[in-house]
Amino acid sequence: MQFAADRRIEANKLAFERLTKSDPVLVDVRPAREFIPGFTRQTILTSGPPMAWSDYTGGQRGAIIGGVLFENLAKDRDEAIARLDAGEIKVGGCHDFGCVGSLAGIYTASMPVFVVENRAFGNVACCNIYEGSNPRRLNYGVYDEGVRDRLLLVQNEIVPVIAEALRQSSGIPLKPIIKRALGMGDELHSRNSAAALLFLRELVPSFLGLATSGSERIVRAVQTMVDDQYFFLRLSMAAAKATADAARGIEGSSVVTAMAFNCRGFAIRVSGLGDTWFKGPHAQVEAKLFEGHSEDEITWMGGESIIAETIGLGGFAQASAPSLQAYQGGSYETMIARNKELYAITVGENPDYLVPALGFRGTPTGIDIFKVVESKVLPVLDVGIAGKGGGQIGAGVVRPPLACFEAAAEAYRQRYG
Repeated sequence: MQFAADRRIEANKLAFERLTKSDPVLVDVRPAREFIPGFTRQTILTSGPPMAWSDYTGGQRGAIIGGVLFENLAKDRDEAIARLDAGEIKVGGCHDFGCVGSLAGIYTASMPVFVVENRAFGNVACCNIYEGSNPRRLNYGVYDEGVRDRLLLVQNEIVPVIAEALRQSSGIPLKPIIKRALGMGDELHSRNSAAALLFLRELVPSFLGLATSGSERIVRAVQTMVDDQYFFLRLSMAAAKATADAARGIEGSSVVTAMAFNCRGFAIRVSGLGDTWFKGPHAQVEAKLFEGHSEDEITWMGGESIIAETIGLGGFAQASAPSLQAYQGGSYETMIARNKELYAITVGENPDYLVPALGFRGTPTGIDIFKVVESKVLPVLDVGIAGKGGGQIGAGVVRPPLACFEAAAEAYRQRYG
């Protein structure tokens, strides 16, 4: 037993080292079908452990149908459902394609994706582009003419400018932006305001160089990038995915490398247990809802942005973002207390991601399933809240079910003793 425990400690040290020494760099922006292996025009990706098409319900099912319509794979909703039923259009899980999805996480073939390379370990991850601040969005289970127009605006007008500017650089390192943003009030999940401005600063020299070919498109791109804090969230997610994937597949490690949910429940992946999803019921939620909405409207339609928490950001850096209390409720004292308790379930303190309010202590990083099971302290995850009628209706904090960690711990014991 001691040998197994020592082995786990060493394996977790290696996982922690990979999580903290990763170097995510934005290197490209390209349509999904051009970059992601195995992605065809008849492929729709969605968040959470993959299921049969017939198992998807509610807003997540509606978002998948919306993806089919956006890609012009069907003339209307009924034909989209028929083609999905027949298997002519395939539904896949984002993580299985090296991607990470926000809420319903819809990816279609023509949608552009941020390509982030982990230059320390050589792996690559993708995230699609934020579709705008309107609460009615495809990733929140809504597809209508307004959603389509905003998706096309991003795809045809905003992304080409960013891609052209990016090509003038050798890539934009994201870790320095994240490090600095943590000291400016972000936690890099539910608040990314500082990170968005810092990212824009990296592109400004290239934008100035492009200005001779028409300033209006550059102005539109800049407005989109700074108009809402969530533009950088997709970069943060891609950076987190590239970082967390570097810690996958370490024999004997009990560190969590992914957390996700779909419309059916919550699940985690563990480094030393391959790509198996360990599932449980939906998370517990504490939400602050937008005016005019009530708790009986809250629904689940997927989500993988909590990849940020697996690398010590989001809820694990909550004390860095005091303004979140105005957005997702609670008090700053509660946020600090939550942040402190997470050190009990992680492998170590991140040497780069520091929390000013905690005396510049490193964020708790590397969730250990056994520490969660033994302490009963559950991870704190910052999320947006979806409504049954589609769209975002609020924001809050969720705690995943203990059952996921217990199931993973049992599987670990069966495999390693």
